[in-house]
Amino acid sequence: MNARGLTLALLLAGVCSPVEAIHGQSTAAPRVTETVFALPGGGEMRYALALPDGHGTSPSDRHPLVLVLHPGGRFPYYGSNFMQSIVEPALRGWDAILVAPDVPARSWASPDSERAVLALLDDVIETHAIDQTRILVTGFSMGGRGTWYFATRNPERFTGAIPMAASRGTDPLEALGRMPVHLIQGPDDEVVPYAPAEEAAELLAQRGPSRLISLAGVGHYQMTAYIEPLRAAGEWMEDQWRTTESQETPRGTGGR
Repeated sequence: MNARGLTLALLLAGVCSPVEAIHGQSTAAPRVTETVFALPGGGEMRYALALPDGHGTSPSDRHPLVLVLHPGGRFPYYGSNFMQSIVEPALRGWDAILVAPDVPARSWASPDSERAVLALLDDVIETHAIDQTRILVTGFSMGGRGTWYFATRNPERFTGAIPMAASRGTDPLEALGRMPVHLIQGPDDEVVPYAPAEEAAELLAQRGPSRLISLAGVGHYQMTAYIEPLRAAGEWMEDQWRTTESQETPRGTGGR
């Protein structure tokens, strides 16, 4: 693990316990399972699966699915640590299923990682009650870069994206269609430049729902500062999904 990855790992290791107390969560924490997924071409990928309280009690209940992509660094179940420390506390009110793999290659933005993660998602969708109109990809730093990569290369699979502290690379925004995208970026981030996020937000606004939260005074390694903005981004994303659902409901078939 390089110095940057070690710094992020140490930050994550220290925030699992206090998050619930700090943010006053009132709903039950999910059941988290850490296990391995057998890759179709051979080998294994560690991942964590978080199931909301009450999952499986009613066959008719379908849950949103969140793909969580961890930042740079490597240790066993790093994805689980990031999910439980940052993403799950922010999105707990969603009643969602969260899946957090450990990166199987050097980065998320690679064909090998893409094949492995999509195979895992297929397995989760097949074996759990997933609402396929609400599938989000989100990640931080390297995971934010992966968020852009997965969303632009697989717009038919995801219905929303929240890249955090993320460089975009050359991923084509036009591939997203009208997918809602919420960026969270700090102008004082010492690792990832802010201007490309502003530019992306402006371009995205020309083709569909988009929003940018600017975190002034927040450095790249102040990851816990992203919890509340991610909560706000999640509320915004739910609004976009509700709007889309109401627009797609045929007239005369809606509830009274």
